[in-house]
Amino acid sequence: MAKQQGSVREKQRVFTNFPKHYKVIFHNDDFTTMEFVVRVLVEVFYKPESEATVIMLTVHEQGKAVVGIYSYDMAVSMTNRATAMAKAEGYPLRITYEPE
Repeated sequence: MAKQQGSVREKQRVFTNFPKHYKVIFHNDDFTTMEFVVRVLVEVFYKPESEATVIMLTVHEQGKAVVGIYSYDMAVSMTNRATAMAKAEGYPLRITYEPE
């Protein structure tokens, strides 16, 4: 008779690391026009004009505001696009991103 081999089951732990999300933040300055900020929010961040206006006023009154929360790649891409747009228009609009 053949010797029977037992089977051993191992428990495997699977850890799923979800990608971090990043807050994109607009900072107030004395040179960038309110209209331009609204335009950037609509064209780059795809905000409806009414929401873009509220965000712009928050930036103006409080000094900064979170525009949205995105994956790292989206936050970097949108920040770079908006900064380039501002630079092309001659505005010093400052946009940063940080982990949520």
